[in-house]
Amino acid sequence: MLLAFDVGNTNSAFALFEGEKPVARWRTATSASRTADEYAAWLSQLMALSGYALKDVTECVISNVVPQSLFHLRNLSRRYFEVEPFVVTAATIPGVEVRIPKPAEAGADRLVNAVGGFAKYGGPLVIVDSGTATNFDIVGADGGFEGGVISPGINLSMQALHDAAAQLPRVAIERPAKVIGVDTIGAMQSGVFWGYISLIEGVVGRIKAEYPQPMKVVATGGVASLFEGATNSIDHFDGDLTIDGLFEIHRRLKSA
Repeated sequence: MLLAFDVGNTNSAFALFEGEKPVARWRTATSASRTADEYAAWLSQLMALSGYALKDVTECVISNVVPQSLFHLRNLSRRYFEVEPFVVTAATIPGVEVRIPKPAEAGADRLVNAVGGFAKYGGPLVIVDSGTATNFDIVGADGGFEGGVISPGINLSMQALHDAAAQLPRVAIERPAKVIGVDTIGAMQSGVFWGYISLIEGVVGRIKAEYPQPMKVVATGGVASLFEGATNSIDHFDGDLTIDGLFEIHRRLKSA
């Protein structure tokens, strides 16, 4: 069985595949100091609840944007699964041309999204990944990664408001009933939510105006579902895009 790791700055997702079918998915807060033993203890319990065991894992593929975590993830794979994991980088990812001057600067998550997006929707694409950062990644007609835009994520912006302004409380991010807020919490929620909708619509519009071909827009990431129904700029909402991209990378490796 294949175990896919998607380690982001805030959260990490794990998916277990039996053949081409994902049979279990789990999420946890990312901790750069979590050891291989701690990962194994956590995973063994969750896998047991789904009817599986650590010994069932025969292959691992890793997308990781937290450098300090990679040592522990490699140890987890080697010690507990007895396999060498495949780690996604611009130099190792199969079948994707990275068309930026410094390919090594392309984050693994952005490349995996490009693979998953192209496999499911074709190209050209704009992939809007809403997480710790909000990424707008460009995928060419042939699946090549062509760069994009990086802006602060919606949770980061809300946290910055609370941290920098003494009288602004910590509030949950949700879609407000009206744009004009009549109290502090409503005004903050409206500013962040509709501000991010405007960010998405504005950046996507400028990308489309600059790009020489029509493009589809796919949204993914931990908070992407918040925006569903709030904008016509996004054609598809796909919360599984990164994990599906990791499986597609594994499939390409096996068929190479």
